[in-house]
Amino acid sequence: MVAQEFTVDLDKPLVFQVGHLGEAYQEWIHQPIVSKEGPRFFKSDFWEFLTKNEWYYIPSIWLPVVCWYTSKSFKMGLSLPQIAIILVLGIFIWSFMEYSLHRFLFHIHTKSYWGNTLHYLLHGCHHKHPQDGLRLVFPPTATAILLVPLWNVLKLISTPTVTPALFGGILLGYVMYDVTHYYVHHGQPKSQVPRSLKKYHLNHHFRIQNKGYGITSSLWDKVFGTLPQTKSAEKERKQMQMQ
Repeated sequence: MVAQEFTVDLDKPLVFQVGHLGEAYQEWIHQPIVSKEGPRFFKSDFWEFLTKNEWYYIPSIWLPVVCWYTSKSFKMGLSLPQIAIILVLGIFIWSFMEYSLHRFLFHIHTKSYWGNTLHYLLHGCHHKHPQDGLRLVFPPTATAILLVPLWNVLKLISTPTVTPALFGGILLGYVMYDVTHYYVHHGQPKSQVPRSLKKYHLNHHFRIQNKGYGITSSLWDKVFGTLPQTKSAEKERKQMQMQ
């Protein structure tokens, strides 16, 4: 007997369905449904509510935290130029974290029931419904939980005066990332830089999903060789292979 392939019913809550896709899950999430209307995740209204966040929650909640931690370093004796350098360092560290998380965690290949389910909640839902504006930014509650181990790690590797500003810089980098990520999906940029960022990221969703992991920049894609080819270069490569 041949096992019948599982089919996801898009009219029902998705989270506890996608695990049944098994090895077909990876192919399924990379066939995007382009709609501003997001799917229902859970049957429970309470859990469904927790999955939705407006983009402006991120700067509204976390920028005051950035300012508070930065002010702690200032009160402990660091000068404004020193704090500025530490903040830039924190943003740089975040850019590497952004790339690493996106490449190695968000795009991990799963095929078990719970592996698929957890991955869908983490990132698979974004690739399946890339224009779902209420599930584009990371939930603040989950961010708060993850900030605890980050703070403890920074305390181990940094000095008491530097740690708060460095923590604030990394958190500022995260805010920049989440706001940028929302903008490249829903904004209509006019100038060259944001237009390029939008094109770069949508290329990751709709053309080459295993390249272009940077959101706020392509720096680490260039460093680690995951920069996607342009359409012209890809066309030229295919022509050479056919000869």
